[in-house]
Amino acid sequence: MPYHLSVRIDPNSGFCFGVIYAIQMAEDLLDEQGYLYCLGDIVHNDEEVQRLEGRGLRIISYDELAGLRDEAVLIRAHGEPPSTYQMALENNLTLIDASCPVVLKLQNRIKTSFDRKDQIFIYGKHGHAEVRGLLGQTGGAAVVFENLDELLSHELPANITLYSQTTKSTDSFYRIKGELEQRGYQVNANDTICRQVSNRDKDLRRFAAQFDQIVFVSGTKSSNGKVLYQVCKETNPATHFISRTDELCAEWFQPGQSVGICGATSTPMWLMEQVRDALLQL
Repeated sequence: MPYHLSVRIDPNSGFCFGVIYAIQMAEDLLDEQGYLYCLGDIVHNDEEVQRLEGRGLRIISYDELAGLRDEAVLIRAHGEPPSTYQMALENNLTLIDASCPVVLKLQNRIKTSFDRKDQIFIYGKHGHAEVRGLLGQTGGAAVVFENLDELLSHELPANITLYSQTTKSTDSFYRIKGELEQRGYQVNANDTICRQVSNRDKDLRRFAAQFDQIVFVSGTKSSNGKVLYQVCKETNPATHFISRTDELCAEWFQPGQSVGICGATSTPMWLMEQVRDALLQL
């Protein structure tokens, strides 16, 4: 029995401009030279990485970078610490820098702040590519924390300089700031969250409320995907997380239902279109 679902893709979902810029740069170079090294996954989406690998992209680790000589290497949108640029000089590597401008601006602010001897705390995910780049601006001296409890487990100075990974939730950031101030700390809060990302929060709530079911498409490595999936789930409990079309389950749906498809800033539009086509064939 056909399901006759009505399906719509969220027009505000999909790649942010930083990711679009990095992938466009990679595709242009792949067209020119047939292969290109990239330090780490160009985007936290396995399907998109596989597509680009099929065109000649070679994902390398830091260990592999250390052994590479006389090649061109793409720096992805997340940015890199100073040590990566230093290694590139030593190994005669040409860095093609696709660092997101929002991330670069944040790196500069943290470096300036660190040079002023501020005690820096970064709201972000341990080990995340962007956070590694931010931490590198302070020679590893800044404190990274993922939530308020973790922050409070540190011995905190009276004056706290607060920064955030660009893809964190603005609400959470300001809650942390408020809680610290209530506890008597002086907080110099630098809201460095990318508005193209944070505005999706409100857009997604509006979108998710309009449908019987929501299919949220994202790679499992995407921090932003985890945050936005929760936003959808809070708004519409009938929200399902998938990374690929073959993870769709027909049992989730009833005939004639409306289904909204949305995704993270690292989810390619072609993947959401594949999900739409698969749903329309149910």
